Amino acid sequence: MKALVISGGGSKGAFAGGVAEYLINEKKHTYDMYLGSSTGSLLIPNLALDNIEKMHDIYTNVNQHSIFSLSPFKVRYKKGEEFIQIHHLNVLLQLIKGKRTFGESKRLQKLIKKSFSIAEFKELKSSPKDVIITVTNLTLNKVEYKSIKDFSYEEFCEWIWISCNYVPFMSLVKKDDFEYADGGFSCVVPIREAILRGATEIDAIILDTEAFSYRKAIGKNPFSLMVDLFDGIMDQVEKKDIALGKLSAKHNNVTLNLYHTPIKLTDNSLIFNKKQMTMWWKQGFEYAKHKMNNGSPSTIDYEEVLNLK
Repeated sequence: MKALVISGGGSKGAFAGGVAEYLINEKKHTYDMYLGSSTGSLLIPNLALDNIEKMHDIYTNVNQHSIFSLSPFKVRYKKGEEFIQIHHLNVLLQLIKGKRTFGESKRLQKLIKKSFSIAEFKELKSSPKDVIITVTNLTLNKVEYKSIKDFSYEEFCEWIWISCNYVPFMSLVKKDDFEYADGGFSCVVPIREAILRGATEIDAIILDTEAFSYRKAIGKNPFSLMVDLFDGIMDQVEKKDIALGKLSAKHNNVTLNLYHTPIKLTDNSLIFNKKQMTMWWKQGFEYAKHKMNNGSPSTIDYEEVLNLK
């Protein structure tokens, strides 16, 4: 049984889309099982349906307005450079309303339904393929996995949305007397879950560098510092997930193919820039092509392959 696993990573999901496009369209990889966390959860239903062109269109046209019904960020550009600032008015409105998050992501929920129809849901649910979404149950402090086989269309779309909600910057969701948030808080890369569900070969797309050796500029105000702190915590969760996945794959004689981003793509994956994400999709495709044909490239090779110099 072959599985495709896609990690969390917000806007970096565009890179994963490019990798998946090459694996599915060019290398003709077919999968019995699709598992995703956060942005990976957004990608996998349509990848399971081979709707790659549709996902390319979404990931290369989405912006802040497409995701946030109330954004905690403002993006400013000066001399071609991008600067991220707090949207003080929106954050203040949330505090006045007694909300526990700085922003709301209800537009993302609408986008999910727009990009994944009831007819497509029924087609996928009735197929032999399984699609599994990773969510974090904050009330019980544990990871949960939601299979398309177990839910209605409305419920499954809601689980996809929940998996992507990076609190406290996006919506906190109460469901069945439990409070849920981004799947990445408990499992960024669900490799081990794929193995537990019977996968014997796994392609895992991981939206961060393999070495985690880059230097990071720490935020200059409490809000941006919080973003950096959460990012650091998620990196540690990701390391644990990969280590457990590798050990489980070795113990169970599972073939595990890892596709890391060879360079750091962004310091804030909650910023959705159409031009940047269009470039990342193309880079993901070219990176997978180069890796499959020549082995894993170094950063220098990667820059040469994508004509980044």
